[in-house]
Amino acid sequence: MASPNIRLKGKKVILRQISLRDAQRFCRWLADPEVVNTLAAGDSSVPTLRAERDWIRQARREKNKVIFSIDTLDGVHIGSVSLFGINPRHRRAEYGVMIGDKRYWDQGCGTEAGRLMLGYGFRKLKLHRIYLHLIAYNFRGLRSYQKIGFRLEGRMRQHLWHHGYWHDRIAMGILGNEFIHTKQQTKKTYGR
Repeated sequence: MASPNIRLKGKKVILRQISLRDAQRFCRWLADPEVVNTLAAGDSSVPTLRAERDWIRQARREKNKVIFSIDTLDGVHIGSVSLFGINPRHRRAEYGVMIGDKRYWDQGCGTEAGRLMLGYGFRKLKLHRIYLHLIAYNFRGLRSYQKIGFRLEGRMRQHLWHHGYWHDRIAMGILGNEFIHTKQQTKKTYGR
């Protein structure tokens, strides 16, 4: 699958192919505990610049992953969004998003990036289902995922030990026909 050399443009963000130039910002964001605490894999160590560049090179070659960098319309790189574990037989993939630049939190950038990525996954990749996992205290992420149509599918109680406490892991998913319906309903309701 690899990260395609295309651009997807919304009203707030542009999704573009991930680049080696992004590595330094990813390292900085992954060193910020406030950013890392929102990620499902929140206990990872901070990557070196070399390791992050190697990860980007590998991610661009992988057949079962699509990863885009998220830029603002004026070209500020603020995060990434991905579909990984893409399974062509079952037409499903796992979703992930990170807004690493905290100046852009709570501004709808992650939500719009998610809508663009789901549209790409359902229309271009012909996926049937996209799913995700999140830590229960990630309320910002939960709201964003619900806005783009993800539905609660389950809760794994006290699944993660993080910062001295047990936390639930939440499973969410969306089907292609639900995404299309959500988009049509948004247009009817808000005239977009």
